[in-house]
Amino acid sequence: MKKVVLFLATMCFGINYGQDQKIEITPKNSWFKAGLTAGVPTSDVKDFASFNIGVDVRAQYMFNNHFALGGVTGYNHFVAKDDFEDFGVVPVAGYARFYFQKEGVFVGTDLGVAFVTNVDDDKRGLYFNPQIGYHNKDWNIYGYYQNTFTENTNIRSIGVGATYNIRFK
Repeated sequence: MKKVVLFLATMCFGINYGQDQKIEITPKNSWFKAGLTAGVPTSDVKDFASFNIGVDVRAQYMFNNHFALGGVTGYNHFVAKDDFEDFGVVPVAGYARFYFQKEGVFVGTDLGVAFVTNVDDDKRGLYFNPQIGYHNKDWNIYGYYQNTFTENTNIRSIGVGATYNIRFK
């Protein structure tokens, strides 16, 4: 896990190394994304929950036509099976995305902390959410494998999400 964190940090901070360029946030390179996610729990969590649904809220800054950084939050609700209680995951993370073309496939990941709701033993954990998807000017549709590594368990799910780009005018 340390190698993954080190790799992502190097990728995020090393992209513009040596470039003397000002970051200017404009409606052409920055916007919000809001959408929904749905998935199925994996690993040990599938014994406690049957599916999960959530909301995804993002702010994005495009460094160039291919690389973006941003912040993400939202809520992912896990619907419990019999004899268990529903619980949730609230991420507070940064993210990086690489867009291969103006419209088409992208890859990215979220990395940060997640707060776990309605679970006594685990209150927070490392949040890691790799994605691959399709994008155009208005929409992002993606598959994800969400991981929240807490002290006592790993909350994992695999699913799909869709976000709408809310541009500034």
